[in-house]
Amino acid sequence: MGMDALVKTVLKQVGIREERYSLQWASAAEAPRFVQLITEFTSEMKELGPLGHAEGIEPDELKVRLQKALEVVSSQKVRISYGNATKAMRKDAVWTREYISEVINTKMEKALTSAFT
Repeated sequence: MGMDALVKTVLKQVGIREERYSLQWASAAEAPRFVQLITEFTSEMKELGPLGHAEGIEPDELKVRLQKALEVVSSQKVRISYGNATKAMRKDAVWTREYISEVINTKMEKALTSAFT
């Protein structure tokens, strides 16, 4: 769930709607749930249209932003910051999406802000 929060934060930074990313869990025994999740996500993506369309981002600008996002998440500073955030989460042992998102955003704010400037 920590990676989920990080991806959503990075998408937000580059101006891509976070609805374009979804991380859900379905076991092998939950085929109907898996089908439902995929069907719902596909429907949402069809409504949003091609990547960048709903966001109002031109294709050339989209490429630049996606490249920047890749550089940011690949940077050593951001990866170390993420590791420190996950240590804090394990120490606190609170596993709700809200708490994890809060920790990721708080612990990684400085690293992400400097990486995007």
